[in-house]
Amino acid sequence: METNKITLMDAYVIETLRSKGMSNEQLIMDLEQKNLDALKNINANYDYNDLLTLYEQDKSAFTSILTDGYEVKFVTMGGLKGLLELKFDKIADRDYTLTDKGIEHLEMEEHQLHVLNQLLSRNWTIEQSPSKEISVKLM
Repeated sequence: METNKITLMDAYVIETLRSKGMSNEQLIMDLEQKNLDALKNINANYDYNDLLTLYEQDKSAFTSILTDGYEVKFVTMGGLKGLLELKFDKIADRDYTLTDKGIEHLEMEEHQLHVLNQLLSRNWTIEQSPSKEISVKLM
């Protein structure tokens, strides 16, 4: 099964809502009812119309994005930092070191590494050292 691709902004919106405690089921229900005010009550910083459009284009694919994961179409260095913080609670200088080409000295559980590998766009490579430290580098 091919992983669904979404924009970085869609990933930020989804992961922000999740980080605030919203379940997949509640998100789907709010989008089905076009209850964008409920989403704005959780985080007013986003325009949820693009997320609603993504949901309405293919409800099955959207459900798969939430339950099976997704790939971000293109991830920038700032986007990588944001995703690490939102999705994995990993923060620069605390949990990893920034470099000119990516990050180093990141430690993650195996299942987290699998999710990170799935969601990163193809312009990134992930390497794991024998000591289990992870480097993510821009190609």
